[in-house]
Amino acid sequence: MSAEATNPGNPEAAGRKRGRARLELRGLRRIGRAALLGPAPRDGLPDAMEHVAKVHRGHHPAADLDILSKAYVLAESSHRGQMRKSGEPYITHPLAVTLILAELGAETTTLTASLLHDTVEDTDVTLDQVRDLFGAEVCYLVDGVTKLEKVDYGAAAEPETFRKMLVATGNDVRVMSIKLADRLHNMRTLGVMRPEKQARIAKVTRDVLIPLAERLGVQALKSELEDLVFAILHPDEYAATRSLVAEHAGRPDPLAAIADRVRTTLDAAGIDAEVLVRPRHFVSVHRVRLGRGELTGADLGRLLVLVAEDADCYAVLGELHTCFTPVISEFKDFIAVPKFNLYQSLHTAVTGDGGEIAETLIRTHQMHRVAEAGVIALGNPYAPTDGPDTPDGERADPTRPGWLSRLLEWQRTTPDPDTFWTSLRDDLAQDREITVFCPDALPDGAPGAAAHHTRGRTGGAIGLPAGASCVDAAYARHGEAAHCCIGARVNGRLAALATVLHDGDSLQLLMAPDSATGPSPEWLDHARTPAARLAISRWLAGPPVTATPPPAPGGTIPAPPAAAPAPSAPEHSAPDGPVHRAPASVLAVADVPGAAVRLAGCCTPVPPDTVTGFSVRGGTVTVHRALCPVVARMASMGRRPVGVRWRGADRSGQGCRVTLQAEAFSRPHLLADLTEAIATQGAAVVSAAVEPPHEQRVRHTYTLHLPSATALPSLMRAMRQVPGVYDVLRAGRAHPAAALPS
Repeated sequence: MSAEATNPGNPEAAGRKRGRARLELRGLRRIGRAALLGPAPRDGLPDAMEHVAKVHRGHHPAADLDILSKAYVLAESSHRGQMRKSGEPYITHPLAVTLILAELGAETTTLTASLLHDTVEDTDVTLDQVRDLFGAEVCYLVDGVTKLEKVDYGAAAEPETFRKMLVATGNDVRVMSIKLADRLHNMRTLGVMRPEKQARIAKVTRDVLIPLAERLGVQALKSELEDLVFAILHPDEYAATRSLVAEHAGRPDPLAAIADRVRTTLDAAGIDAEVLVRPRHFVSVHRVRLGRGELTGADLGRLLVLVAEDADCYAVLGELHTCFTPVISEFKDFIAVPKFNLYQSLHTAVTGDGGEIAETLIRTHQMHRVAEAGVIALGNPYAPTDGPDTPDGERADPTRPGWLSRLLEWQRTTPDPDTFWTSLRDDLAQDREITVFCPDALPDGAPGAAAHHTRGRTGGAIGLPAGASCVDAAYARHGEAAHCCIGARVNGRLAALATVLHDGDSLQLLMAPDSATGPSPEWLDHARTPAARLAISRWLAGPPVTATPPPAPGGTIPAPPAAAPAPSAPEHSAPDGPVHRAPASVLAVADVPGAAVRLAGCCTPVPPDTVTGFSVRGGTVTVHRALCPVVARMASMGRRPVGVRWRGADRSGQGCRVTLQAEAFSRPHLLADLTEAIATQGAAVVSAAVEPPHEQRVRHTYTLHLPSATALPSLMRAMRQVPGVYDVLRAGRAHPAAALPS
């Protein structure tokens, strides 16, 4: 973009260019020469636009070319006199970007904005002028890709520019389509830059733009960007891969012979199909070589079978698996279950007569267009639609994928540019996504429930990066209200919040009915998504403790919570549980006047345990047992402990909550016997979790409400007397000495 515009009186000498990429051929040379001549007469299409118009009409026969001509005239006159560092007139750049998008089938509004995408940034044209001449939609797209000034933002200009583009993309994905095409042309002509600048731009392209192209399904741009980055950042591997491809170019192609046999087979079956040999791009060849070692000619490409209808795809698959020997492990059905970036295709592999394995892709022509161009192939998904299911004038938005929604959620709460930039790269590096079915909703009255229901999130599927845990799912689904999550059921079974989720899992998140809970530090170990990590870190850090707790809504100081009976809370897994508010009858006292106190759910301290505290969000002090592993973790993080003590010597006789773990040999009716032993001691079961048996041993975890802390030793003795139980421990205990004497 503007980095390549130079003063015509002081152009830099053009350096050696790297090989031009596949799409930039005669058309770009033609429009480059035409750009020097300026616009054509008023009643005709400018010469420079002829090739763009021809390509555009190939995808959109009824396209209005007048607005494109008008946009070109403004762009050419605005950029007149500006030169690129390669020595070409600057107008060749927006023309090239427009041709790239036209090749992919972009609609007229996108092409209009691409012609103008640098005018506001590099010329005297203003956004108001663009809006007056071309409308609000084109103005929005141009504004979305306009960079922020370094003069105003300094070192934060690049991350803040990407933040701005992502926010704009959340409303209209065509913003990122133009940015990707812009970066592709700049990468094609990057050879004129200094090597260190080439490397810097290539790294940002690798870390941010290529993952975004993958997520938007624009494989044509992604593949070429990967090869261009590969050549700059790994020149030796690129040269070796290129030589390998050149060596095989003069040899008979085994895929061509298999393709002929496939055509004959499908013709005999009466299936109308187009069979093509599709070469791999250089990065793909390099990856295959790393995985397989020495390559054959069949490894340098794949077969592509194109048909008319979805049903034909499965008919082709049946013929191939009947007439060839299939490699069953290679079969994947992305038609029944599309990828998160709109990609649909059947993947299989068959063996040829000579033993060569031919990877084969089967898809319809429409699927192929979407596979190549992603969201660009959808035309204008934001046009107002009038239908029985869509209110008049409402924008339909089928391209707002889950990953983009998640990204927009956490970026709003990340004001620091460095944190945003690092988190963005980390998020985009997670290149696989899973779908989890989450039918639960926040209970009425829970924090955030009103907003939750307003957003319509009462059930359905959520997308998460591969490797995400229940903690990630909680924050993806409930936002800040996930602080109240106290457990989960995965596929109907109780599961720890640390449980890693898999594609297709059914997840029920168990939420506390009030705001008396919050995340424990262990949640950071289980959080993979930036949204979850940032939210947890903010809650744990909180503002510094002050003598007076922050006022509640309305400006009043919150009173200590009233005593409550043993709650019938949802089940959860105690080791990963949140911090629970202590009943008033067992509140500890912190050495900070006026500070609210919570008892930590990870170790559930009760009198007369030795305890210590740490300040968290809102000036609240969480109380842990001195031997709780979290205490050591907090200390290693540099968190200073706060002195705490039990309030009054008689408090050990009041009600409390505690978590116990029963270690036992697995046997029938163990759960019933333990529950009966607990009930006979007058304790109420708040939650229970049973881990799968391992080597005939099993662990039961119970969170219990006791009428008195003094009842704990006799309760533990009663549980140990249950046949098969060989030990009962306090949760979070570092070693046996941490238990109360029994």
